[in-house]
Amino acid sequence: MLVEFTKMNGAGNDFVLIDNRERKIKLSREQVVRICHRQRGIGADGLFLLVPSTTGKAQWSWEFYNSDGSTADMCGNGARCFARFVEKKAGANGKTTFETGAGVITAAFQGERVTVNLTAPRDLRFGEKVITKEGPLILHSLNTGVPHAVIFVPDADKAMVQQLGHEIRYHPHFAPKGTNVNFVQVLGKDSIRVRTYERGVEGETLACGTGVTASALVSSRVHRFSSPIKVQVQGGDILEVSFKEQAENFSDVRLTGPAEFVFEGRLEI
Repeated sequence: MLVEFTKMNGAGNDFVLIDNRERKIKLSREQVVRICHRQRGIGADGLFLLVPSTTGKAQWSWEFYNSDGSTADMCGNGARCFARFVEKKAGANGKTTFETGAGVITAAFQGERVTVNLTAPRDLRFGEKVITKEGPLILHSLNTGVPHAVIFVPDADKAMVQQLGHEIRYHPHFAPKGTNVNFVQVLGKDSIRVRTYERGVEGETLACGTGVTASALVSSRVHRFSSPIKVQVQGGDILEVSFKEQAENFSDVRLTGPAEFVFEGRLEI
């Protein structure tokens, strides 16, 4: 079966997107892994299927897979790409809505940049102490659609993203599902740099939208930063996180950044 696909990236976080509004395509985990493989397939951090909304709560819905074939509730950079894909395939009058595992997302367009209004974060915890191979480590955590740990470092370039990221991702403290891990360097007032070890990719990506959001929200409390917060990602792009503070939590959380079309093609599955 030949399937048309679109390759996109959001700040270097890359995805394969497929229009499945007719629901004729069923992908196995093995097929997703092969499509996302960078030598044996198209190559991507994840894959999206555009499908109709089944609840009527939004205009559309997605089926999202990590590159290892697992599913995830939310992907911030992917949400921006998915929104532009919807705009191209189905049309959108300045904005669109779609269902995710984390809830309904609203996206608004400004050329190649997209702002997505994320679901309310939860499970915010500060100053958690975990024991690693290198000794005790203080980190913070919250769920911005998927779980994230946030670790502040003096120099992001020297952060042990692969080694320590892998250890924290599988740490018993975050069992059984594990967590994504963000290494955050403060660049200045309301400005940070973030490197992320992504669960499901099992390595560092050039950007992680929900990780950027988690890091910005934690920075607002730990370093008393104000909205909006500028975030530099490993791919070099600058994303922006805006929010409103509400006592112990946050509301109206928005992520703004690029969403670019790379190429289109046909794939045999």
